[in-house]
Amino acid sequence: MITKRIIPCLDVKDGRVVKGVNFKALGDVASPVELAEYYSANGADELVFYDITASAENRTLFTDILCETARRVFIPLTVGGGIQSLDDFDRVLQCGADKVSVNSGAIRNNALIDEAAKRYGDQCVVLSVDVKRESGAFHVFAKGGREDTGMEAIEWIRRCVGEGAGEVVVNSIDTDGVKGGFDLELLRAVCEAVRVPVIASGGAGRIEDFLTLFQTIPGVDAGLAASIFHFGEVSIRELKEAMAASGIPARL
Repeated sequence: MITKRIIPCLDVKDGRVVKGVNFKALGDVASPVELAEYYSANGADELVFYDITASAENRTLFTDILCETARRVFIPLTVGGGIQSLDDFDRVLQCGADKVSVNSGAIRNNALIDEAAKRYGDQCVVLSVDVKRESGAFHVFAKGGREDTGMEAIEWIRRCVGEGAGEVVVNSIDTDGVKGGFDLELLRAVCEAVRVPVIASGGAGRIEDFLTLFQTIPGVDAGLAASIFHFGEVSIRELKEAMAASGIPARL
């Protein structure tokens, strides 16, 4: 049976890891390099690195922090933020990333996912989608959750997977940082729509939230979280032991 992955997320702004609520009120947490090294040594299956203001500020993603992180960690590293072109893919991969996450760049350039998948393979292309409910519908948001595109999220995800996205990170803005549990309704809809790995992001507050996620929606491949790991509220070791005790396959 395939193990369920546990993935800490490092949101980086001005060279520091930050965390907020509903994508707002960002507070300083730690050095991204040191935090990544800590997670690599303490049971994380992968790491996700986001330069969260690169798209909104219309600039390229940081490289010095990424290169240093890649030298120190030995688990898969997914990197996103400001990915607009194949040149950005090249640069990030050369810095040591294993996978590249695309969000606003795919909205601006509808051919980007298809072109990247053909050059690097589906397994390298990760679609990251920031989703928020608007008038009862799931909408795709761009620029770090700042801009409502008006696009329906499930159809957008289905389309991007059809063009070659090999994995989907579903970021629920409604549950982000609230610590009330993952957005199960949204995640169930995504898992029913596509047949690629789906990573749940936004809402984890305790170990039980991960257990509920994997038991309720077996199609979810991984759980991603930030603040509960950053601030020591949940340790990855304890989480994985609880998963195994509940019959959820985990890499211990």
